[in-house]
Amino acid sequence: MKRKLVMATLSLSLAFQTYTTYSASAESLSEIKQKQEQNKSNQSKKENELNHNHGQQDTTLQQIETLQSSIEKTAQDIKGKQQSIDLTKANIEQLKKEIGVLEKRIAERDKLLKERVTSMYESGGAVSYLDVLLGSKDFGDFIDRVFALNVIAEQDKTILEEHKKDKMAVEDKKGKVESELTSLNQELKELEGLNQQLSSQKKQKDTLLASLKEEEGHIEKDMMDLQEQNELLAAQEATIKAEIARAKREEEERKKREAAQAAAAAAAAAKAKAEAAARAKSSNSGSSPAPTPTPEPAPAPSYSGHSDFITPTQGIVTSEFGVRSSGMHEGMDISKHGGNVPIVAAASGTVSRSYKSSSYGNVVFLSSYINGQLYTTVYAHMTMRAVSSGQTVSQGQLLGYQGNTGHSFGQHLHFELHRGEWNQAKSNAINPRPYIY
Repeated sequence: MKRKLVMATLSLSLAFQTYTTYSASAESLSEIKQKQEQNKSNQSKKENELNHNHGQQDTTLQQIETLQSSIEKTAQDIKGKQQSIDLTKANIEQLKKEIGVLEKRIAERDKLLKERVTSMYESGGAVSYLDVLLGSKDFGDFIDRVFALNVIAEQDKTILEEHKKDKMAVEDKKGKVESELTSLNQELKELEGLNQQLSSQKKQKDTLLASLKEEEGHIEKDMMDLQEQNELLAAQEATIKAEIARAKREEEERKKREAAQAAAAAAAAAKAKAEAAARAKSSNSGSSPAPTPTPEPAPAPSYSGHSDFITPTQGIVTSEFGVRSSGMHEGMDISKHGGNVPIVAAASGTVSRSYKSSSYGNVVFLSSYINGQLYTTVYAHMTMRAVSSGQTVSQGQLLGYQGNTGHSFGQHLHFELHRGEWNQAKSNAINPRPYIY
């Protein structure tokens, strides 16, 4: 009867423990799921921001293309204006030569006319012509002289007309030269305006290009961060499920061992009781009483004997968890110089990710399910990694060696402890010191 009572009590105890463990597991999974949904929401916001940045980038590229087209058109206009200026300059040089010839002819005619007028003035003007006619020897000589005077008169008239035409031509050509010069000055002014416009457009283009490059840098960083977060969250989700399953299996195996040990203890107690009863019966029948054997105590449950967390590496703590000059420090920095300083798993668990990050450098994320609570430990800046993603590791197993990779200044281990899964905000980070020292 007592044996049945012991077994019933043991069964109820095991059932209660199992219920408690699975209840805690379900609660932990529910919390993880909620955080994953929150991370998905944050991821969606990031994607919207990234899409907005892409839209701004496309707009900026279109503006640059428009400016480039304007610059090319302006360059063609400048080239055309320069050709017009060169042609105008050539025309001006040609006009200068023509004007020079005309001015020379005018000067010669002007000299001839002045000499003729001087001669006429000195000889008495028109009377000299009458003297020429009256001084003829005969009628034939008279005709010759009249003809000669007519020829001279016609020549004078022609000279005067040509003189007049040349002067008009000079004035006309001078007008053209002045017009060409005015046009040239106007074209030069337009050219200067085009040059200023080109310089302004080039400055705008340079500014837009600089802005675009800066924006592209931010977008690429956001994309890399987002991709890294997505990969890490996805890896954590799968790893956490595997780690919970592993922890449950170990818990069930431990409970089976305890149940077997309890059953063996109950059987031994029942056997001892039966032997005692048999001895008592034999004693009642007249035989000498045998000494009552003392029952052996039930063996204690077998445990590993170590704490939940151990110190992951050797060295001194160079930076504690908490606020420092550069901002919040969500972990501890442990450093030891000289040689390869090993880094071990602070607790048993499953590796969610083992990779090289731009900020963490060579880093290992380890998920551990301990007493119904999920923990995530982070081991960063390692010189090399000795485990891979998805691998199950035991407490104290080698993960890598202290290094100086990623955003780091000197050989050390940056160690983080999160109660729950890791997230970008590191809202689950807790001070590791009480757990590992």
